[in-house]
Amino acid sequence: MKKTVHTIFFGTNLVAKIVLQALIDAPNITVDLIITQPDKPVGRKQILTPTPVAELAEKYTILVQKPETLKDYPIAQLPNCPVAILADYGLIIPQTLIDAFPKGILNVHPSLLPKYRGASPVASAILYGEQTTGVTIMQVEKRMDAGPIVAQQSYKIAPDEMAHDTLLSLAKIGADLLVEKLPSYLEDTIPLQSQHDEEATFCGQFTRDDGRVDWKKSAQEIYNQYRAFTPWPGLWTTWDGKRVKLLQISRSSQTKKLNSGQVLIEDDTLYIGTLEGSIEVHELQLEGKNAMNAKTCIQGFKHIDGVILQ
Repeated sequence: MKKTVHTIFFGTNLVAKIVLQALIDAPNITVDLIITQPDKPVGRKQILTPTPVAELAEKYTILVQKPETLKDYPIAQLPNCPVAILADYGLIIPQTLIDAFPKGILNVHPSLLPKYRGASPVASAILYGEQTTGVTIMQVEKRMDAGPIVAQQSYKIAPDEMAHDTLLSLAKIGADLLVEKLPSYLEDTIPLQSQHDEEATFCGQFTRDDGRVDWKKSAQEIYNQYRAFTPWPGLWTTWDGKRVKLLQISRSSQTKKLNSGQVLIEDDTLYIGTLEGSIEVHELQLEGKNAMNAKTCIQGFKHIDGVILQ
């Protein structure tokens, strides 16, 4: 009979929820405490809403805490656990808290570290045209995503795969990998692998401005931007000084040479030229208007044909 592993879980959003569910489902793991971010106002009515992780904690009646910060966390009140698990948490973990666990804190990070250390590894990988990414289980240390590696697993990104789908796939892979490796890690039978800092790349938080299209890039680069930034921060351009959200696009096989940003309407289809090739727009939203498909836009705004988007 396998010895039960007791642990504490730090996490907030959807990736964390997937990892937490795997820990709860594992017969040899018991989650004694869940630490997540505070409830936040959501939607137009700003209804105070618990995090996905807090909702899961409530479902399984696991003790949950929601501190604003961990800076002065009362370590003496922690359950006696050899290790803690971190996934998609969003707050800084102080060294005193890391040191409170004999085997430290393990983080589930959705990239093949040391590539894409930071807050947006999946979106960044897709934005820059990576065909392969993966997930890393690593020890948390003071430097961001720089700790020794416990385990890694690679993942092939499909050509049309959206960042959200990649993230969900990596979360499931990471959750299974964590559950598989955790007992061996605690028994010191897994050799840890130091990261090569000279190979590290970094990614920060994206903003709404990052979603603006530069039509002097290729159709593939713009399509990658769309895959990376849907739904947030979204893909957008401007027409006559007003914002146009590009909600659904694809690469186009049409062969007419268009200037960068030039709109072409042909056979009820809306194309936009790029530096190399063009994209087809399937759904868009003009500023102040409801979202519409391309055919509806063409019928209502025929004068968009030939304009140059900025």
